[in-house]
Amino acid sequence: MARIQKNTKSRRKPGFAGARETTQCRFCRGSVDYIDYKDIDTLQKLLTNRAKIYSRKRSGNCAGCQRKAMRAIKRARFMALLPYTT
Repeated sequence: MARIQKNTKSRRKPGFAGARETTQCRFCRGSVDYIDYKDIDTLQKLLTNRAKIYSRKRSGNCAGCQRKAMRAIKRARFMALLPYTT
């Protein structure tokens, strides 16, 4: 009988322990406590060309800042500073 050898090579990089690099979102890097709904230039970077809000994964925001940004965008829409749709 022939012995079957298993492939002992790992697909992981050597020295990689599984810890993910911690990158901060744009608001945490600037230590912003309040995202102002009147700052249209910043809020437009978080919207698509169809005025939809980018997801956390796409925008790179942390959960707390994404909630603050979403609230600011909705307030700006209500005050007619940003469009609901285009």
